[in-house]
Amino acid sequence: MPKRGKKAEDVDSTDEFEATEPGAKKSKKGAAKGPKEKVAEGPILYQDPPDKLTSPSGQKYTLKVTSWNVDGLRAWVKKKGLEWVHEEDPDVLCLQETKCAEKLLPPEMREMPKYPHKYWACAGTKEGYSGVALLCKIEPLSITYGIGEEEHDQEGRVITAEFPSHFLVTAYVPNAGRGLVRLEYRQRWDAAFRAYLQGLDARKPLVLCGDLNVAHTEIDLKNPKGNKKSAGFTPEERQGFGELLAAGFTDTFRHLYPDTPHAYTFWTYMMNARAKNVGWRLDYFLVSMRLLGALCDSKIRSQAMGSDHCPVTLYMAL
Repeated sequence: MPKRGKKAEDVDSTDEFEATEPGAKKSKKGAAKGPKEKVAEGPILYQDPPDKLTSPSGQKYTLKVTSWNVDGLRAWVKKKGLEWVHEEDPDVLCLQETKCAEKLLPPEMREMPKYPHKYWACAGTKEGYSGVALLCKIEPLSITYGIGEEEHDQEGRVITAEFPSHFLVTAYVPNAGRGLVRLEYRQRWDAAFRAYLQGLDARKPLVLCGDLNVAHTEIDLKNPKGNKKSAGFTPEERQGFGELLAAGFTDTFRHLYPDTPHAYTFWTYMMNARAKNVGWRLDYFLVSMRLLGALCDSKIRSQAMGSDHCPVTLYMAL
């Protein structure tokens, strides 16, 4: 979302998402506290359960993918985000909102011997804007940048890796922006991106990960009532996500944890939102429906710091 000092159409991060807690009321000035006044309860934090490492049929996972919107790669490295990655040790690491041209990559990112196969997509004309990366331990069969449509391929938002059994797509979906100035564009993107994914799915099943910039249902953000006209929770964006699911894809977290509340992946830096767990679930792993038998677990690593988003991790037995 737009940041101070920037034009709305030139910025694409999530800083302005609503941090107000639902139901919060200001007390009347000078009002005396009654003896029966309720003591304010502390925030309800999400507790990531133990990882499930086998599929429903008992097969042990063979693929571990981590996705993280780093909100600026160079700053994320300085905040020790890479240290967490080394501990998590995924087979594939997908990053969004890198805001860094390949020529400006920190040496820590260039070196990473565990991930010899590194791929970067950057915004062509906007320095420090958007950008995604995909880092692999095993070399993919092929790599594709963008979705094949000029209108949508100027901002470095999609990388697709083809493997023998599946496609892996990482995406940083465009935000509707402050004042919803890009909502119409977002709707065109949603339709084009859905068609692109369906084309891939017709060839091989796929895994999609990244910051999809939408909270699908009311359980996916702290304050749904106050955000119905906010970017990321408009009816149009939610409908677009629903149409993507209807096209043959499954939200892995909600498939496994359909009723789990307070599970967010983004918190604005304002108003101490993360400590209060006033957040949004914007980061996802979606899979082709025919891969559900291989799904082991879909994790939200809410304790990992380094960005205004936390990482998410997927285990698959492919």
